Amino acid sequence: QVHLVESGGGLVQAGGSLRLSCAASGRTFSGYAMGWFRQAPGKERAFVAAIRWSGGSSDYVDSVKGRFTISRDNAKNTVYLQMNSLKPDETAVYYCAAGYPGRLNGEYTYWGQGTQVTVSS
Repeated sequence: QVHLVESGGGLVQAGGSLRLSCAASGRTFSGYAMGWFRQAPGKERAFVAAIRWSGGSSDYVDSVKGRFTISRDNAKNTVYLQMNSLKPDETAVYYCAAGYPGRLNGEYTYWGQGTQVTVSS
C-alpha cells in the first residue's frame, strides 16, 4: 500500500505560479511512476503530467508543456508539480497517483485525496 498526500494548492491569479507536492509513505516509492491529474467541476479527471521512477523521463499533456514541470525526489518520497503561467480554466482539484507510467487513470494504483487549485481571472 502506498499512501499519497498532496499539498500546495490554493488561490492564485491568472499568470501566477504554484508548486504542488505529493508525499508518499508505505511501500517503496521509487519503484512507481508518478502522475498528476486534475478534475475540473463537471469534467472527467484528466492527465496532466507523469514521471518515471528514475526521474529520467517525463510526459505532459500538450496544454501544459513549457509551463508545468514534474519532478521527484526519491530520497524524500516526494513528487512535485511546478505550475507557471496558470490560467483560469486550470482551476481544478489536482491529484497525484502512483503506478504504471501512462496517461490513463486505470494505469495508476494509488491516489491521493487531491488539492484544490483555483486560478482567478
